[in-house]
Amino acid sequence: MAIKPSHSMFFFMFLLSSGCFFLGIIEASVHEYIGERFVRKGNAFVVHGGSEGIYSSVSDVSLNDSAASADNGDAYIRFEKIKFRKPELNLNFSSSSVHALVFEVEDRETIGGSAYGGQRAVCCTADLAKLGVCKQGEVIVRPSTRDPSWPQVFSVVFKENRLIATMRSKSIPITKTGMYNLYFIHCDPNLVDLVVAGKTIWKNPTGYLPGRMAPLMNFYGFMSLAFVILGIFWFSQYARFWREVLPLQNCITLVITLGMFEMALWYFEYAEFNETGVRPMGITAWAVTFGTVKRTVARLIILMVSMGYGVVRPTLGGLTSKVIMLGATFFVASEVLELVENVGAVSDLSGKARLFLVLPVAILDAFFVIWIFTSLSATLSKLQARRMMVKLDIYRKFTNALAVAVIVSVGWTCYELYFKSTDVYNERWQNAWIIPAFWQVLSLSLLCVICALWAPSQNSTRYAYSDDTNEEFDKDETSLTLIKPSPFPSKEFRTAPEPRPVQSNNGTLNDDDLEEDKTE
Repeated sequence: MAIKPSHSMFFFMFLLSSGCFFLGIIEASVHEYIGERFVRKGNAFVVHGGSEGIYSSVSDVSLNDSAASADNGDAYIRFEKIKFRKPELNLNFSSSSVHALVFEVEDRETIGGSAYGGQRAVCCTADLAKLGVCKQGEVIVRPSTRDPSWPQVFSVVFKENRLIATMRSKSIPITKTGMYNLYFIHCDPNLVDLVVAGKTIWKNPTGYLPGRMAPLMNFYGFMSLAFVILGIFWFSQYARFWREVLPLQNCITLVITLGMFEMALWYFEYAEFNETGVRPMGITAWAVTFGTVKRTVARLIILMVSMGYGVVRPTLGGLTSKVIMLGATFFVASEVLELVENVGAVSDLSGKARLFLVLPVAILDAFFVIWIFTSLSATLSKLQARRMMVKLDIYRKFTNALAVAVIVSVGWTCYELYFKSTDVYNERWQNAWIIPAFWQVLSLSLLCVICALWAPSQNSTRYAYSDDTNEEFDKDETSLTLIKPSPFPSKEFRTAPEPRPVQSNNGTLNDDDLEEDKTE
C-alpha cells in the first residue's frame, strides 16, 4: 500500500512506536507506561500505547472475572491505573482533556480532518471549528462505517488545581479480528510536559500472546518434535558406530543438541508468556543465545567442510584465525539483533528502526556464502584430480543442497522485503509468523541433508583425511573382479618377474633362454 501524503502523520506515529519498541519501553503484553512523555506530531501531542493483532472473542466470559484462565476465549484491551501527571501547576492553564483513542487499523481514515500544514489535523483547528464539524481543541474522530461504536475514545479532564488526572479502569471487548492501535492524545500546548503512567492489558482468546506471535507457540512445539525425531536417528547411529565417529560428526551432534534446546526453550518461553502476559526475559535470553550459537557453529562447520577440513587437508592452517574471527563477529552481531528483537519485546510492528542491526548480519551471511562456495569449488577440483570418487559424490550432493538453500533463501528474502514494504500498517499480521518460521524450517531441512550425507556408519573413516594421496575410490567391486581381473596386478597376487636374458660369452643374448622363459 502506498503512503498517501494525508497519512503522513499516522505513518510517523507508527515509526515512533517502533522506536519505543526498540528502546524496550514496552515489556510485555501487559504494556506498561513509566513516565512516557507526550511528543508533538502535527498539531497534536501523542504517546503510542501499543499495536497488536487481536482475534475476536469466542466466549461470553465476563471481562471482570479476574480468576478466568488465559485461554477462556475472551479478548479485550483493559486500562488499569492510567494516570496523567503535570510537572507543575500552570497559571495559564485552563481545563482541558486528555484522550485515549483505540481504533482498528482499517478505521484509520476516521481519525483526523482536512490537511493542516501538509499533515492530517488530528486536533480540531479554529477553521474547522467555524465550519461546525468539530469543537476546537478536541480530537477529530468520525464513526466507522463498519461499526458506529468505533473508534473508541475515553477522555480525562484536568482540573486547574490538580497535578494528576486519573483514568477510570475499564475494558474494551474485542468482537472483530484486527490490528488494534492505542494512542494517548491531547491538544493543549500548555500540557507540553505531560507524562503518562500505568498499564494496559491486551488479551487474545487463547492467551496473552500478541496475534502475530500466537501461532508460533504451536510451531515451536512441532519443531521441538522434529528435532527429537532427528536426534533419535542421529544418536542411535552415533551409539552404534561410536568407534568410527569423526570430528565432523561430533560437530553435527553439537548442532543437533543446540537445536533441541533452542526449540524447547522457545516453546516454553511462548507458553509462559501466553499464560502470564509477561515475557520471561531469562528464558528468552537463553533461547536467543542457544539459537545464535547454533547458527554460528552451523555456518562454521559448513565453511570448514567446504574447505575440505578432515577430507583433503588435516588442518585449516593459516585460515584458522580468520575463520574464528568471522564466526565471533557473526555471533556478536546476531546476538545483539536477536536480543533487541525478542527480549522484552512484544509489539506487532515490523521494527523498521532496527534496520541498522540487520545489515551487519546480512553482510556477514553474504560473506559466509561467498567463502563457502569458493572453497567448495577448490575442494571439488582436488577430489576430482585425486579420483576420490566416494568423497566427490558426497561433496557434489552437499554442494547441490547448499545451492538450493541459497536460491530459496534469496527468493524468500525478496518476498520478505515485498511483504514488509507493502504492509505499512501491518494489516497482514495474521500471516507474519510465517516469515520467521520459514527460516527455522529451512535451517532444519539443510541440517537433515547434512545428517543424511555424514551419518555415522561402519564406513565413516572413508570420509576422513588420509596421507595416501593415491586414494582413488571405494573399491567395492568384488563381484566384478571374479569375472574380469584388473589390468594391474594386485599386491597379494603379484606374478614372478620375468628372468632377464642371459648373455653368452661373446656378449650376445641366448635365444634359447628367451624361448624357455616364454614357455614357462
